[in-house]
Amino acid sequence: MIEIRKVPCRATHRHALAAVITGLVTGFAAGLGCSPAVAEKKPPAVVVTIKPVHSLVSMVMEGIGKPVLLIDGVSSPHSYALKPSDARALNGADVVIRIADVVEPFTRRIAETLPGKTTLVTLADVKGMQLWETRTGTTFEPHDHDAVREANEGEQHAHGHDHDHDAGVVDGHIWLDPTNAKTIVRSVADVLAKKRPDLKNALSANVTAALARLDALDAELKEQLSPVKGEPFVVFHDAYQYFERHYNLHAAGAITLNPEVAPSARRLTEIRATIKKSGAHCVFAEPQFSPRIINAVVEGSEAKAGVLDPLGSTIEAGSDQYGALMRSLGTSIRDCLGSLG
Repeated sequence: MIEIRKVPCRATHRHALAAVITGLVTGFAAGLGCSPAVAEKKPPAVVVTIKPVHSLVSMVMEGIGKPVLLIDGVSSPHSYALKPSDARALNGADVVIRIADVVEPFTRRIAETLPGKTTLVTLADVKGMQLWETRTGTTFEPHDHDAVREANEGEQHAHGHDHDHDAGVVDGHIWLDPTNAKTIVRSVADVLAKKRPDLKNALSANVTAALARLDALDAELKEQLSPVKGEPFVVFHDAYQYFERHYNLHAAGAITLNPEVAPSARRLTEIRATIKKSGAHCVFAEPQFSPRIINAVVEGSEAKAGVLDPLGSTIEAGSDQYGALMRSLGTSIRDCLGSLG
């Protein structure tokens, strides 16, 4: 059997002197398996499920590496099916980052089959993440016990039962609250720093820069949305609770409780009644789903039709995507509600 060993960088090969003289020291060192100052370890292999979180992770990894995005385009995380290229990326990943299986059911199988070397980060379980229950009822009015909780701290409701992560309990659209976005940035940096202590300083600098960007974005949106606080509107499905609560907006209802199931005639009747009762000014579709439903709902009312996209599906992936997504939501809501006066 042939044994292959790395040659120490201080090896006294006569060729080394010649390589230095001819300016080929970098290539020579690489050929010997050495690690000169310009050679670095490979960046951590990170896979992220959805675009907004991929954008936040890209901020954390700025200048270090590029995370892999699973769901691009207008595919819905509620019904996504893995491609062969996704499986390869997951098999080689050091870290896989998802929201939770309530938002991304396809990740349940991933969680069971990841290699032992891979760290799975479920952001809805991160300590300090602000979570809300899904809203239920005819218009999705929240239960009286609906409350913020701190993930992983074992807090209980006023009614005395544990707040768990079962489907239909925790609203998984956590990234739409900038406060949660900052928690995501910090938690991802912590995970990567544990994997790669040599990157701790670079990660810390990136976190500082990312948090400053998110604070500036938040201030911008607060100013933009201030004139339409409390103005009622209806959404296609209940994906915007975190955005609404953070900016004091008022969604009066959702057309469908499950975006993968077309609403029944009864449900459409209920929503028309909600629009009339609440005086909702706008009804927002989503690009992933047919606008015909929205047109049917607003017909005969004074409500306008608009479009919201909680994922920013058509926005190019990268570190700027999250800001572009949040601004797009703010602009769509402000333009539709603000045009009424």
